[in-house]
Amino acid sequence: MVRVGPPIRYTRRTALEHVKVSEMVAALSYALDLTEGQPLGHSARVCMLGMRLAAEIGMPVRERAELYYALLMKDAGCSSNASRLFHIVAADEIRAKRDVKTTDWTRVGFESMEYALGHVGRSGPVLGRLAALARVAAKGKTDACELVKIRCERGANIARRMGFSERVAAGIHALDEQWNGAGYPDHLEGEAIPLYARIALLCQTLEVFWREAGEIRALEVARKRAGRWFDPALVRAAESVAVRGELWEGLDASTLLADVWALEPEETSLFLTEARVDEICGAFADVVDAKSPFTYRHSTGVAEAAVRIGETLGMTPAEVTLLRRAGLLHDIGKLHVPNTILEKPGKLDAAEWTVVKRHPYYSWQILRRIPKFQRLSEVAACHHERLDGRGYFRSYDETRLDLPSRVLAVADVYDALAAKRPYREALPLETVLGMMRKDAGQALDGECVEALASAMSTTASLGNLAMALGQSVAVECAAAMVY
Repeated sequence: MVRVGPPIRYTRRTALEHVKVSEMVAALSYALDLTEGQPLGHSARVCMLGMRLAAEIGMPVRERAELYYALLMKDAGCSSNASRLFHIVAADEIRAKRDVKTTDWTRVGFESMEYALGHVGRSGPVLGRLAALARVAAKGKTDACELVKIRCERGANIARRMGFSERVAAGIHALDEQWNGAGYPDHLEGEAIPLYARIALLCQTLEVFWREAGEIRALEVARKRAGRWFDPALVRAAESVAVRGELWEGLDASTLLADVWALEPEETSLFLTEARVDEICGAFADVVDAKSPFTYRHSTGVAEAAVRIGETLGMTPAEVTLLRRAGLLHDIGKLHVPNTILEKPGKLDAAEWTVVKRHPYYSWQILRRIPKFQRLSEVAACHHERLDGRGYFRSYDETRLDLPSRVLAVADVYDALAAKRPYREALPLETVLGMMRKDAGQALDGECVEALASAMSTTASLGNLAMALGQSVAVECAAAMVY
C-alpha cells in the first residue's frame, strides 16, 4: 500500500501571476533528487546551505539570485548519463550514483576499490562481473570523464532552455570540477572554476554527509578535502557559519520547501508567465525522456496525443493546456526507476513491478508541491489508472477518473504501443488502435480512444501522424500488461 502524504500547505496566493519561478523550480528539483538516488529535498537543502555561504562571503544580490538557481538545478543533466552508467557498471545506476557521493573516488585505494566491488556487475554471474570489473579498471577515468561531460553539458543546456543566465549554466557545467584540477570535465583549477560551482560541490558534499553521518562528520570531510576538492576559503566560511549554529538550521524542517522559496532575493524575484511554465515543463520532460533511449520523446509524444484527443472532444483551451502540461510531466516520478528495469529485455519480476508501480506516486508527490498545480498533479498521477479499478497507484475506478485523467491514460497507452520497446519493435498503428479498442470500456475510455482515432484520420496520413506524435517509448502500458 502506497502511503499518501499530508496535504501541502501554502502561504502565498496561488494565482499564476503571483507564483514565482522559484516555487516551480524548487518543487521540480525534487525530481532531480530521485535520479541521483537522494532523498526528496536534497537539492533544496543544498540550496539552503549554499545561500548561507553566499551571505557569509558577502556575495552581491544579483549573484546570489543566480547562485540560487544554479544550486536548485545542479543535477539538471543527471538523467542523461543514466543509461551509459548502467551499461558501464552493469547494475543499478541510481544506487551507484547515490553511493559515489560518499566516496573519495579521485584517490586509488581501498575506498574506490570497495565502491567498485559493491556496484560493478553486482547482480550478474561471476564471469560477467569479473569482465565488467576489468573494463572499469581499464577505462575508469575515461568513462568517468565521459559521464560527467554528458551530464554537465546537458544540465547547462537545460538551464539555458529555461531562460537562466550563462553564469547559471556555467555553474552547473562545472559542478564536478575540483580545486586541485583533478575534477571533470575540463580539469579546471582553483579560481578558474566558477564560484557557483565551487559552492555547489561543497554544499552537496556537506548535505550528503550531514544526512548520512551528522554535522561533525560533514565538516570533517570538508576540512579533509579542502585544497583538494574544495576552495579552502569556502570551507572556512562554512565552519564560521557552523560555529554560530546557523549552518544546519532547518535542513530537516517540515517547511523546507517554503523556507527555500523565501531564500530567493526578493529584489530579483521572477514570476511565472504562461510561456515560462511551458518552457519549464518542456525542459523537465526532456530530463525525464533522456534517462533511457527507450523513453526518447515519450513525454512529448504523450502530450501531443493528449492535446489531439482533447481538441477532438471539444475541451476548452484551458483544459487542453492542462493536458499538454500533464502529458509533459506525467512520468517525472519515473526518474526513481533504475535503468536495470527500464532497459530490461523481458518481463519484470514482482519486485521490479513494485518499483515501477510507485512512479505515478512520485509524480504526484513532486507536482502537488507546485502552487497552482494541484489539479495537474492529480491528472498526471492517474495515467496508469483504469476504468475497472485495476490500475495503479491508487486503484481508482471510473467513478474517480475525470475526463482529463481518461484522456491522459489513453495518450500514454497509445505512445507506449506505437514505439519501439527493449523487447519488441514499434507496433503498426492499425494494431495499436485494435488493441486499444479491445480495452475500451474496461481499462480505457472508449470515447477517448475513438477521439484519438478520429484525430489521426483527419489530421494526417497514418505514417505522417506517427511521425508527428513521435516515435517514442513509454516504460509502461497498462492495456498490454507491460511496464
